[in-house]
Amino acid sequence: MIDQISLITAYPELLLFAMACVIAVFDLGVKTPLRGATYGLTLLTLAVVALLEAMYASGGATYYGFGNMVVSDSMGNWLKCFATVATMVTLVYGRPYAGQRDMLRGGELFTLTLFSLLGMFVMISGNNFLVTYLGLELLTLSSYALVALRRDHVVATEAAIKYFVLGAMASGFLLYGMSMLYGATGSLDITAVFKAIASGHVQHQVLIFGLVFIVCGLAFKLGVVPFHMWIPDVYQGAPTAVTLMIGGAPKLAAFGMTMRLLVEGMLPLAIDWQQMLMVLSIGSLLLGNLAAIMQTNMKRMLAFSTISQMGFVLLGLMAGVVNGNTLPGANAYSSSMFYVITYVLTTLASFGVMLLLSREGFESEEISDFAGLNQRSPLYAGIMAVSMFSLAGIPPMAGFYAKLSVLQALIATGSPVYLYLSVFAVMMSLIGAFYYLRVIKVMYFDAPITASNVVAGADVRVVLCLNGALIILLGLMPGGLMALCARSVLQMLGT
Repeated sequence: MIDQISLITAYPELLLFAMACVIAVFDLGVKTPLRGATYGLTLLTLAVVALLEAMYASGGATYYGFGNMVVSDSMGNWLKCFATVATMVTLVYGRPYAGQRDMLRGGELFTLTLFSLLGMFVMISGNNFLVTYLGLELLTLSSYALVALRRDHVVATEAAIKYFVLGAMASGFLLYGMSMLYGATGSLDITAVFKAIASGHVQHQVLIFGLVFIVCGLAFKLGVVPFHMWIPDVYQGAPTAVTLMIGGAPKLAAFGMTMRLLVEGMLPLAIDWQQMLMVLSIGSLLLGNLAAIMQTNMKRMLAFSTISQMGFVLLGLMAGVVNGNTLPGANAYSSSMFYVITYVLTTLASFGVMLLLSREGFESEEISDFAGLNQRSPLYAGIMAVSMFSLAGIPPMAGFYAKLSVLQALIATGSPVYLYLSVFAVMMSLIGAFYYLRVIKVMYFDAPITASNVVAGADVRVVLCLNGALIILLGLMPGGLMALCARSVLQMLGT
């Protein structure tokens, strides 16, 4: 029989699962082309779930349920809350686009999105290797189907196949690493694995082999070099609305899973996995920025941008333990958490403008398609400029403080290696600023290729304006979100 604590731990997940099933059945009776009733019920469900997660997170309590396999703590609940809000925003931006491309013939877009969000929740809440893996598979299987949702679109189908093949390989890496850790420690429970490793009575060689495979699997989900091969092709080939679903909220889930597995489960092995993250980070910053410069396709450019941005996230994760001292951990991990949240916020705005400019029979995904946008719509050109400035790390946008907090965490360690690494990261950011500023130059100084007005529904217009304003607001006043991240990480480290 399921105890009360277990139910409390999984209330949001149970609600989301139940409503996903209800919406799947409810949609069978909806006949309108844009599935207005299904859309409204989906947003209402997500709003209730986000509110519930925020209440859990604000309470600050930590619960373990279902035989210690699921954990509900402040960090996980805030990540799930932000992932839910990001999913809501994605659906607001993506529904007009999907409707124009006959992707709303059924309610699959909404139900698959809810199931992918449920997978993210399980990834973030998992305190057991198998539970975490089940969440990952639920997310990826839903994502494969979403990428291939345009059944008659050859490029989208090709992208789905590439995503499936490479995703299966990454899942194999992760599962093999988990099996080796189970063989070494005798447990699938993340807390028990931590205790077994800390005791020192396990074979170090087996642990390291298992750790290598787990880091490879996590690197694929984060999309960092050399496990980045799927990102440019999937970002470009998938329908733009689905690209945003893959590039937005799942990054929060990947970060949460990384924290659970590496920090909560294998912190005694930090000296080993931090070296791996350093190599991944350097490669991502270098290749991501240099490859993005050569792109003319906006989605492909943002794909390589994502690779470099995730390299920055890894910089924070690798600065948590220095010479066996774990005191820098709270500062480093909270900086990474702040970075990934602001990155998702900025990604939502940039893809939101791209979706807005796309119209029936025309994909606005080339950089040249943004030519003269300021003359057609100063408001949306301004929101896109704010997004590009934030991704480039130019003050006073949120991206500037996010980069600054990660660099500060690196420098605060006092390690000469980390100091050189922070200088390298700054140099790569300067290179990256070129391709972001190029988009702004095209919008403000090139002649428009069309004179058509940019038309947006009231919901899209309001959410996009709030999105852009929040990027500026978090850049001017980052203290609140930074404190929230710090409290969440401290609580996670203390349990």
